[in-house]
Amino acid sequence: MGAGHAHVLYRDRTSPVHRLPPEVKIAAMVVFTIAVVATPREAFWAFGGYLLLVLLVAAVARIGLRWLASRSLIELPFVVFAFALPFVGTGERVSWLGVELSVDGLYGGWNILAKGTLGVLASLLLAGTTTMRDLILGLDRLHCPQILTQIAAFMLRYLDVLVGEARRMRVARISRGDDPRFVWQLRGFAAGIGALFLRAFERGERVYLAMVSRGYQGRMPAVWLGTGAATARHWLVAATVPLAATGIAAAAVVLG
Repeated sequence: MGAGHAHVLYRDRTSPVHRLPPEVKIAAMVVFTIAVVATPREAFWAFGGYLLLVLLVAAVARIGLRWLASRSLIELPFVVFAFALPFVGTGERVSWLGVELSVDGLYGGWNILAKGTLGVLASLLLAGTTTMRDLILGLDRLHCPQILTQIAAFMLRYLDVLVGEARRMRVARISRGDDPRFVWQLRGFAAGIGALFLRAFERGERVYLAMVSRGYQGRMPAVWLGTGAATARHWLVAATVPLAATGIAAAAVVLG
């Protein structure tokens, strides 16, 4: 796993959040998300508190609000669905500017919008402060199933190789006069995808056999885990946000 494998969401900064071990950030994000999901939808003030926590972490991590806003557009389809719920919902209805809206639909749309947005923002903060290699490393330290972490690790390592292979195949196809651009020309594109799959499968088979011959037994050697595992201090620092979120969720449930 080379250090150069960084995903497009990672923001190379120097901040206390970036320096935290990946496993504590993953655990903090999961607990924060669970607290948000467990919050009653009627507790509007609680979601304001969660947003304040997210903005505080973003400020400490030196992640710009414009970057967060632009990347959070990925949830746009869910936003459209949330805005449609008040119009298609059933049950008690209220009138607003002459339009009849469903009360359950309003609450449901707000629930999806608030919790979905907070979940996306928390995930973006995790991705923006942690490289892909460290994310996989953190999952491994948290005892995520080995089969998942190993597949992800190899996918990350050889993704650039497959992209380069696909690029060379495309250049070769174009140099022979085959450049499919329309629906009726998709046969050549489909054939290229099939050939790329076979090459990737054969390459994976060769890599696996080479690793087995060198003692691979389904788990990367312990040296891959490296140093810098989380200490008690790291866990205490990272626990501040999820503990605050848990407190807000508990208060929201108690207060109804």
